[in-house]
Amino acid sequence: MRNKFIAVSFLTLVAIGIGAYYYINTLWILVLVLPVILLGISDLFQKKHTLRRNFPVLGVARYIMEDLRPKIYQYFIESETDGTPINRMYRSIVYQRAKGALSTNPFGTKLDVYSVGYEWANHSIMPLDHKDLDPHPRTLVGGPDCTQPYSASIFNVSAMSFGSLSNRAILALNGGAQKGGFAHNTGEGSISPHHLKHGGDLIWQIGTGYFGCRNADGTFSPELYKEKAALASVKMIELKVSQGAKPGHGGILPAEKNTPEIAAIRGVEVHTRVDSPPGHKSYSTPLEMMEFIKQLRELADGKPIGFKLCIGNKLEFIDLCIAMQQTGVKPDFITVDGGEGGTGAAPLEFSNSIGMPLKDGLAFVNDTLRGYGLRKDIKLFASGKILTGFHMFRLFALGADACYSARGMMLSLGCIQALECHSNNCPTGIATQKKDLIQGLDVPDKINRVAKFHNETVHSFVEFMGATGIKSANKIKRHHVYRRVSEDKIMTYAEIYPQVKAGEFA
Repeated sequence: MRNKFIAVSFLTLVAIGIGAYYYINTLWILVLVLPVILLGISDLFQKKHTLRRNFPVLGVARYIMEDLRPKIYQYFIESETDGTPINRMYRSIVYQRAKGALSTNPFGTKLDVYSVGYEWANHSIMPLDHKDLDPHPRTLVGGPDCTQPYSASIFNVSAMSFGSLSNRAILALNGGAQKGGFAHNTGEGSISPHHLKHGGDLIWQIGTGYFGCRNADGTFSPELYKEKAALASVKMIELKVSQGAKPGHGGILPAEKNTPEIAAIRGVEVHTRVDSPPGHKSYSTPLEMMEFIKQLRELADGKPIGFKLCIGNKLEFIDLCIAMQQTGVKPDFITVDGGEGGTGAAPLEFSNSIGMPLKDGLAFVNDTLRGYGLRKDIKLFASGKILTGFHMFRLFALGADACYSARGMMLSLGCIQALECHSNNCPTGIATQKKDLIQGLDVPDKINRVAKFHNETVHSFVEFMGATGIKSANKIKRHHVYRRVSEDKIMTYAEIYPQVKAGEFA
């Protein structure tokens, strides 16, 4: 192909030259031909891509198609139920609820109800009218040592940092939280002015990089922490131990997203890639971690303190429970993140093959806390691919008191699952720091969409709960959810995840 390209290019130029000799207007064809020839010459002399050197011009098409492939698949090939990481059926329901559009489903379910893994809840012959139930269920977070408990919505914005997301995305999420009466987790990128403008309730997340409360050497700064923890918008503080999408790795902020504003907020060098350490420097044992939680609560003047983790080695969480018993220090809440959790950037091996999935991790954490007699003082938040009322229902059955959603909230902002989060080229202006892309995101409109998605999802949860004859979320038990485990066998969550008795391990 190299020789053919050279020959065709030469003959084409000769033909244009001969044509121009007789008819000068023939030269305009060079406008079309010359860029293609120059591209081919560039391909011949570059050394990074063998395909382009061997197939000048034509080789470029391979890279164009590779970039277009996810979009073509998403819009023209995938069915309603086989798209990943979030299929079209669930993307559509989020879009519809965020817009306040009709979100009912015609002609029956698109799911194969006889396939292994299908889950459902059974209705009651004496269902409750959802109008008679609490339309905005909440959970009070705060143990015995908490002096400023917080009444949290059962559905909240999961951790997504300013840096990973654009300033307008943060403004819209926080405005939606304020309008809808739910909480907005800051992510480990700390608190920015965009988190504070609309006054939505914040759950301030502190990661291993201690962004916003770090000394110059990257260690924890009690002074800076106390200053931010005192903010009226900060209702709870969450210590990020690990994240479901990349547990044991630490957060990643690409250099192109690390703008001067973001660097100043985080206390890092501008335009550099920022990798959070895989673990915390403020403690190295479970006992030390409990003492650190005690310090955080005292410096925050008694606000609820919790930690977030994806379950890995079960013995390590058991050690944390033993440390709680020995020190008498307990977190006010624990967020369980699933290995299926989303992120803007993670190594493939971490996204695919490390960390316990949410349902298994949540059941284990709930049972272990019950077994050690700790559960009554600690609320559980669940995070990981939660998009509908039934997704929430089955997590409450496993022990959750409240849920987080990240990708659902992003979809409500207008995310099209372009899978460009890590590249700084998000076409919807959500996961980018490019001003020309961000300016297309209309904050007032998106505020309404985020609030509507939250409201409609909670409404669907309450309506679903009423259909099962259950009056409140804390009455949902494991026997209420069913799973097909083979073609002819069905088991309840109670059978799949046998629950331990309170105090059984004490």
